[in-house]
Amino acid sequence: MDFSMGEVAAGLRGELRRLIDTEVPDGYLGAFTDDPADLAAAQRFCGVLAERGLLCAAWPERFGGRDASVWEQTVVREEMWGYHEPRGAQYMGVNWVGPTIMRHGTHLQQRLHLPPIARGEVIWCQGFSEPDAGSDLASLRTAARRDADGWRISGQKIWTSYATMAQWCFLLARTSTGGPKQRGLTVFLVPMTEAGIEVRPIRSMLGPHHLNEVFFDGVRATDADVLGQVDDGWSVVQEVLAFERVGIARYARCERLLQAAPDALGKDWDAIAPALRGRWTRALVRARRARLLAYQVLARQDAGRVSPGDTAAYRIAVTRLDQESAAVLAELAAHVPDDTDAGRHFRRAVEDHWRYANAATVASGSVEMQQILLARSLLGGRRRVGEAA
Repeated sequence: MDFSMGEVAAGLRGELRRLIDTEVPDGYLGAFTDDPADLAAAQRFCGVLAERGLLCAAWPERFGGRDASVWEQTVVREEMWGYHEPRGAQYMGVNWVGPTIMRHGTHLQQRLHLPPIARGEVIWCQGFSEPDAGSDLASLRTAARRDADGWRISGQKIWTSYATMAQWCFLLARTSTGGPKQRGLTVFLVPMTEAGIEVRPIRSMLGPHHLNEVFFDGVRATDADVLGQVDDGWSVVQEVLAFERVGIARYARCERLLQAAPDALGKDWDAIAPALRGRWTRALVRARRARLLAYQVLARQDAGRVSPGDTAAYRIAVTRLDQESAAVLAELAAHVPDDTDAGRHFRRAVEDHWRYANAATVASGSVEMQQILLARSLLGGRRRVGEAA
């Protein structure tokens, strides 16, 4: 089966791989490590991509992109995720914060936020989950109350990636009560430097920067900080989640690591047990299946016909692929000698992938909630789509 997408895409892949080879440090395995140089390298690389119109390729030119097709943007996503995301946290602003501001933001919000995202200069974090509102996001309690100056926001968010380094937060808060819990929610665009915001890192095997608690104590916001309509933030969030779930091309990293395994093992590959090689083959097949599901959702999204069931099916497939490939790769990596730079890098890359795969079942909505969304879509239930997501 041909996954090349044609000559334009092939040329773009080649350009991106040359840039990665020349601009990304050897041994790079992501921006969020104990070494600040890794984040600095990612930020520099974002500037390189932005100068060439590749950071936000599919954005309209008036917003800092180059009007590329969704398929060209998909090539960018695949190459970035395949090579341990050298854009750092920028995928959040590129994939869904920016496009959501394009769709729902005022002209002032678009002028304020879109150019810095397109230049790779700003990092965003997402203020959604709370201690008692994770999968059931609409049950959140962080409240925004009107006062003489606009709004005062108080509450707590949790599992907030990049909160220690972000300049802005895409924050969901409750602005009214009564009626269905999905009503009365509003999106605020809040600077992380605002008085009353406290970030507390959560230690985990994912390393620094990924998981944080964020506390809001009377944080000031104005009507100019509201994205979309007051009390209608849930409809904005549903679009956000669709962009987020498809925009992370983790299948590309799975496939690249799986394909690298035989070279990493060298002559020892032939000694691998047939059962393990069979699992390796099945994982590769499932990586291609996840890629096809992603392409199907992207085609529907591009035509304006994507449904929550489509994105849920993709998310389930890629999460299972993440974990299946991580298990296979961990067993294979145990046979790779660590007496060479290449061997050590492969083993470190597999370990990094394994750690993230273990967190994948709850990231961007748990697998169980994705299964509920898919079931509702298939059964044509009348309940509001995403009610408990």
